[in-house]
Amino acid sequence: MPEEPIEHIDFNELNERAISKPLVKHIYTADPSAHVFDGKIYIYPSHDVESGIPFDDLGSHFAMEDYHVISMEDINGEAVDHGVALHVNDVPWAEKQMWAPDAAHKNGRYYLYFPARDYDGRFKIGVAVGNAPEGPFVPQPEAIKGSYSIDPAVFEDEDGSYYMYFGGIWGGQLQKYRNNTYDSSHELPKPNEAALLPIIAKLSDDMLEFAEEPKEVRILDEAGNLLLEGDNERRFFEASWVHKYRGKYYFSYSTGDTHYICYAMGDSPYGPFTYAGRILNPVVGWTSHHSICEVDGKWYLFYHDSSLSKGVTHLRSVKVAEIEYNQDGTIVTLDPYK
Repeated sequence: MPEEPIEHIDFNELNERAISKPLVKHIYTADPSAHVFDGKIYIYPSHDVESGIPFDDLGSHFAMEDYHVISMEDINGEAVDHGVALHVNDVPWAEKQMWAPDAAHKNGRYYLYFPARDYDGRFKIGVAVGNAPEGPFVPQPEAIKGSYSIDPAVFEDEDGSYYMYFGGIWGGQLQKYRNNTYDSSHELPKPNEAALLPIIAKLSDDMLEFAEEPKEVRILDEAGNLLLEGDNERRFFEASWVHKYRGKYYFSYSTGDTHYICYAMGDSPYGPFTYAGRILNPVVGWTSHHSICEVDGKWYLFYHDSSLSKGVTHLRSVKVAEIEYNQDGTIVTLDPYK
């Protein structure tokens, strides 16, 4: 779908076939992280804007400046925009590009985790704290020590532990790091070498720092080998997410330049995870980014596409669709346009 020339797409017909409609239309939203807090659905998306910055492979045209929080009383309810919850100008260490965020709740406080470029041009991950799920959020003065790259996703396990997953290649800069150390000379592995892996770190009790050194999350093929860089229909690109279903941990992610949302399954939040298939086929627009959330006993995929903007890659809209599991725990692949 993303490779088809925009002028050849009938967006009216496409939107009629779509399995879901944009949750909000007055602003552009993307990269939705969805949670149920206090019996209500809260979605933490990016806020897309038209910046006029030329397109490039590093995502410079994704020049988001702030975050809005969207809430819904139930899965079929009206999506309510609570306005600006955090702006880049409020974050002392951040210069620009407030990309995909996530949120967590602990002991009556709410934590908004977000990536941004610092004044040296490197992505780091910050945290801001609020007393309500819709914010406003007050940022910590510095980024999380030892954080880097993009796309933080926080998973709360059943024992009360919280883990952050992060990382993204190309514009997300993960390829510049090895063993948590930055080197501008580093590049992607060769196609026949193991692909770069997402990163995990357990969070501290106060939710503001890492409690350990970040580690790689291994994603394996059916033979138990690491996925290769050249296997770009399955290897990790960005957009980590973790959920748990019937005792299994599901690590899902975007393959980036091949536009799939894929997943792998494991027995620990640290992995290893074995590749299990695709959750979502390609959407209109270059990027694909998602979250998975249980609401009233059913499971839902929150995702985005660019159909509302008629194919403008950096002007996206959040959508939601129910997902189903097979008897063996695998997920039935969704086609976004039936």
